[in-house]
Amino acid sequence: MKTSINRRRFLVATLAPGAALFAGAGIAFSSTADASQPQLLGYPHSGAGPSRRLNLPPTPACGERAATQPTTAGPFYTPRTPRRGNLIDPGMPGVPITISGRVVDMECRPLVGAVLDFWQADAAGHYDNESFRLRGHQYTDDQGGFRLATIKPRYYSSFFTFRTPHIHVLAQGIGTRPLTTQLFFADEETSNARDGLIHPSLIMPVRPDGAGGLEATFDFVLETASG
Repeated sequence: MKTSINRRRFLVATLAPGAALFAGAGIAFSSTADASQPQLLGYPHSGAGPSRRLNLPPTPACGERAATQPTTAGPFYTPRTPRRGNLIDPGMPGVPITISGRVVDMECRPLVGAVLDFWQADAAGHYDNESFRLRGHQYTDDQGGFRLATIKPRYYSSFFTFRTPHIHVLAQGIGTRPLTTQLFFADEETSNARDGLIHPSLIMPVRPDGAGGLEATFDFVLETASG
């Protein structure tokens, strides 16, 4: 069922800190039979080799970087999504967009095997809360890279809120704090100005991909867990 935004669910989600919403979903590391294979965001580890640990050298001339800005999770998160990098189902309407980038720590070291969990509205501004349509998680490669194929979501509104097009993300690497955030689109300038939850650092440049779709890039910078 396609479900538009619900006032009660929205208020509950926006009043709670983003990460706290997922305390029951195993957002932080959880114990497994093999302590060297922790679960991230409640998902079994990708199985990346020893380089998944935070021991890769910093990117040359990277410089100091700020952690990615967190935002509210919103009311439509669903845990235990399928593992996939392509969220486009056959016949799905909408403009295709590919988002790629890397996940690094505060010293710009690539986070190998970090998990990224994405969810979003469709081209009509609706979330599917009954199945895993436009939902999925993936793990970063041996350079900390990721690639997501999806469609560009539409804005949605009700009598009490307006949301510009955005994609939700949960991200976590071995030894990092979980991040709850949202990605926005630079080509939605008018719509973005109406959204009180937007942050400038989360707006992605968007460009044509030469095949009728769009492409964008974004790098996630995660904070190392204390202790």
